[in-house]
Amino acid sequence: VDGEEIAGLGDKALTRLRRDRLGFVFQAFNLVPVLSAEENILLPLTLAGRKPEREWFDRLIAGMGLGDRLSHRPDELSGGQQQRVAVARALVAKPSVVLADEPTAALDRDNAASLMDQLAALARESGMAALVSTHDQRCLDRVDRVIRLENGALS
Repeated sequence: VDGEEIAGLGDKALTRLRRDRLGFVFQAFNLVPVLSAEENILLPLTLAGRKPEREWFDRLIAGMGLGDRLSHRPDELSGGQQQRVAVARALVAKPSVVLADEPTAALDRDNAASLMDQLAALARESGMAALVSTHDQRCLDRVDRVIRLENGALS
């Protein structure tokens, strides 16, 4: 990952790698219910004992349209807002690679397109790679490269 061989890394090094250099967007959001949207977004940095880069954080919040929702807990957010919080959380630490599992599954057509456009723009801006698994053709229309997995074979 990012030029580093990871096959021989121990548990602590793998934990640091996942925390610092990989961002994850889960289909089921995996937000912490007792934390606000802002606290959920900042969670990877909090666990690492780091402060957010304010300009990057502000860019994420604006890009995801979450400015007025930061104090809300997940149960006070729509599914689409929860997914945008999850995407912002995956990007906040500026990881080398973002892995996204069906990031638009809970979104309507317009919000899905907006989310994918923002994810692509933010990834390009910060130099990260975004790997997206999806069945959504609208997502595929917005990416640089498509690799298909069909019947266990890559094409």
